[in-house]
Amino acid sequence: MKYIFVTGGVVSSLGKGLTAAALGTLLENRGLKVTLQKFDPYLNVDPGTMSPYQHGEVYVLNDGAETDLDLGHYERFTNTKLTRFNNLTSGQVYQTVLDKERRGDYLGKTVQVIPHVTDEIQNRIHQITEQSNADVLITEIGGTTGDIEGLPFLEAIREFALNVGYSNALFLHMTYVPFIKAAGELKTKPTQQSVAKLREIGITPHILVCRCEQALNKELRQKISLFCNVRYEAVIEEKDVDHSIYEVPLMLQRERLDDLVCQMLHLDVPAANMSHWQDIIRKLIAPQHRVRIGVVGKYIELQDAYKSVYEAIIHGGIANDCGVEIEKVDAEEIEKYGPEKALTGLAGILVPGGFGERGIEGKIITAQFAREHKIPYLGLCLGMQIATIEFARNVLKLAGAHSTEFDPNTPYAVIGLLDDQKQVIQKGGTMRLGAQPCQLAVGSKAAHLYGAFVVHERHRHRYEFNNAYRTQFEEAGFRCSGTSPDGKLVEVIELDDHPFFIASQFHPEFQSKPNAPHPLFRGFIAATHAYLHRRPL
Repeated sequence: MKYIFVTGGVVSSLGKGLTAAALGTLLENRGLKVTLQKFDPYLNVDPGTMSPYQHGEVYVLNDGAETDLDLGHYERFTNTKLTRFNNLTSGQVYQTVLDKERRGDYLGKTVQVIPHVTDEIQNRIHQITEQSNADVLITEIGGTTGDIEGLPFLEAIREFALNVGYSNALFLHMTYVPFIKAAGELKTKPTQQSVAKLREIGITPHILVCRCEQALNKELRQKISLFCNVRYEAVIEEKDVDHSIYEVPLMLQRERLDDLVCQMLHLDVPAANMSHWQDIIRKLIAPQHRVRIGVVGKYIELQDAYKSVYEAIIHGGIANDCGVEIEKVDAEEIEKYGPEKALTGLAGILVPGGFGERGIEGKIITAQFAREHKIPYLGLCLGMQIATIEFARNVLKLAGAHSTEFDPNTPYAVIGLLDDQKQVIQKGGTMRLGAQPCQLAVGSKAAHLYGAFVVHERHRHRYEFNNAYRTQFEEAGFRCSGTSPDGKLVEVIELDDHPFFIASQFHPEFQSKPNAPHPLFRGFIAATHAYLHRRPL
């Protein structure tokens, strides 16, 4: 196996994960099998207990691991199937080391960062090597070079590269080249300082990827090459993209990054054929149709909170050759001012997952507006529970119907805690997580969209539809069209008298890709386009 280690300097949020994923795309299209891995230096065991304001969305894998959102980029851009071993945090490392110490595994030795912590980090790389039959492993180191908490990870990859040899491992370092408006020029000093800090740690990067707003000219590249001790052709420009993150692989291909990587790692493979990716970009830049979708949530001011949802909506647009403008709507604003101002004129409405009571009534009003005005509606996880509460209150006339998550004393608990969650006390990693089978009803819209009657989708929830009300709901046209194989858990609901009103207890956004849009999002965008054209002017 060949190893690529991606580090970052100057500032955070440079797009290391996106760059690693884009490089993975290029290498896959050269015929290589690629897998990716993320090391996060924070002490949380995983991001599952962290607020979206702190960390963005929690990305759930098939095996139920709650992971960093960059793993979403990895799966969307490549064909790799990741597991909990593809995301490692300092919390996991120290927990493992201390468990070994308590068991006496270290035979009385003094437990130290070097070698015990760094060995544990390297063990995770070896685990991926043994478990996957990939040709290339791309490992991203979270945080910024110089952060105290990241030092053990940098030391570990330094040691690892030394052991496997530099013909089998390379370091790719991302930096920021800022444009100083007052001076009218790009400045290379932050990049020089970042590389100097990395070299102090013992790592000399083989490739520099420079994030910038303006193009790097020959003189600047030569300067960076000279002062950072990196080959001229290994100074890679990564400008801010104009339209979509899916342009990044083509940008890096124009910079010949994949050629350089294959040369340095002695990989004799043909050039990448990216024609299908170019078709995706064409549909994003010049689509045949356009629609406006409202996403009604509580974290809408933070782009990364619903990252996979936004991307899956875009994928649905690609499938329909349809440009999608996403309108981010604060559920609390709907509570204050009503739905008309925010939702009128939208071609579709989506309510994503979430936790906590804030904004719940606004989401319930949103579902009612979509149902009564026949606007296409897609609910995800909490979005399904919201649709259930709204229908109970306004169609079944069960006044005060609610979820016990938000009102433990509701007279009509149409949403309640899962049986196996009732004794759970700890928060981290204790929800119903990961891929679960779902049986779809014959003749349902969901089965038609999937083209199948059994599907596997990823979950992250504690609450469920209360089957005590199921007959009452279904007699009123609220169809439970997807269930667990034993029929006990409602997984998908849809309305019989609505052109497109579908909601799922699972998170379909986690399995959508630009070149393989998820069926529910593909169908949702198709429905919004149809709604737009039948709506009276």
